[in-house]
Amino acid sequence: MAVIIVGAGPAGLAVSNCLSHHGISSIILERDDCCSSLWKKRSYDRLHLHLGKEFCYLPYMPHPSSTPRFMSKDVFIDYVNLYVDRFGIRPRYGRSVVSATYDEGSGEWKVEAENVVTREMEVYVSRFLVVATGENGKAVVPKIDGLESFEGKTVHSSEYKCGKEYRGEDVLVVGCGNSGMEIACDLSNYGAHVSIVIRRPFHVLNKEIVYAGMLLAKHAPRSIVDKVMLQLKWLRYGDLSKYGIHAPKQGPFAIKFGGGRTPVIDVGTIRKIKSGNIKVCPGVSKIKGNTVLFDNGTQKNFDAIVFATGYQSTTNAWLKDHAYLMNEDGMPKTAPPNHWKGENGIYCAGFSKNGLFGISKDALAIAADISATLNVTNANLHSSLRGTSRKKDRQPSMLLSRCIRRNT
Repeated sequence: MAVIIVGAGPAGLAVSNCLSHHGISSIILERDDCCSSLWKKRSYDRLHLHLGKEFCYLPYMPHPSSTPRFMSKDVFIDYVNLYVDRFGIRPRYGRSVVSATYDEGSGEWKVEAENVVTREMEVYVSRFLVVATGENGKAVVPKIDGLESFEGKTVHSSEYKCGKEYRGEDVLVVGCGNSGMEIACDLSNYGAHVSIVIRRPFHVLNKEIVYAGMLLAKHAPRSIVDKVMLQLKWLRYGDLSKYGIHAPKQGPFAIKFGGGRTPVIDVGTIRKIKSGNIKVCPGVSKIKGNTVLFDNGTQKNFDAIVFATGYQSTTNAWLKDHAYLMNEDGMPKTAPPNHWKGENGIYCAGFSKNGLFGISKDALAIAADISATLNVTNANLHSSLRGTSRKKDRQPSMLLSRCIRRNT
């Protein structure tokens, strides 16, 4: 019996490996030509993991002592490649899933995927389906009045690589999450004149404060952890409201684990904001040519705009019977920690908004649940067949997985 997994990012790889440890085979369908394509193809050069390596590994393969505590993108990509090789994970690349439907009669999921090389349609059938395409399916660019008239370069953070090509230019970064703040710092380091739009309150911490908080969270209540982190934040950064950065009323862990946003992990951006090297701007109201008008009535000309405005899930575009698992936005209907399991044998991994730590928990839980379900099914089957004759080739159809190719 092979479980169908859609997506060969860290989540899909982790689920496949966990299933293998339970003796369950899987088929990973990946539309790209490599695993972890988000990391390999759609991330900027200076990207680092913001959490310590103790919280950023996949099941059954912790990082060795030689790995730096805070990994660069390249170090993590090497880790993923080694993970795939060590556990013999073999995704089927170039398979673009176009639909997944549930057949109540057979109790099976039917997944149709286009082979992007041969242009053939392949149909996969299994009792279990795991959605591992993640939250970052499609880049989001906000609708801004006059954006189409902008004469300079516009780019989403998924296409941004390095600030070198922007040296000496006036660049506006729209978005003040971790990507936006880090890209702003990178642009400034390469000599760009940077402004960043900040419209909402958020907590600013550094990697060391977060690391201390994660360790403390193993032994203390979340409320105590937040108090300690906020005190350390104050000692490190002081009052940031005079620079246009306001803090939420709740603590960083309360927001994060309550389903909210991750705190901004400072990589040097705050120092540049304090010194005036990076300007803070309010929301954008309109664009006229190269002139950007802001909500407070000010305006400024820019040569380029970088949209660090996040992503949205595209799961519902192909998961036709998404109501068994997802809401209308393509995110789990059930809040963490029970978000990973739907009805009728469908699961999701990597949708907890808790990074690699959450991915590992999802993968372990999914594999254990599928294993338990199969054990119960097999026990019931053996019980029903006890005392009766069995044909040698008899197998319950709901435990079969098959692939049927057909030409388009």
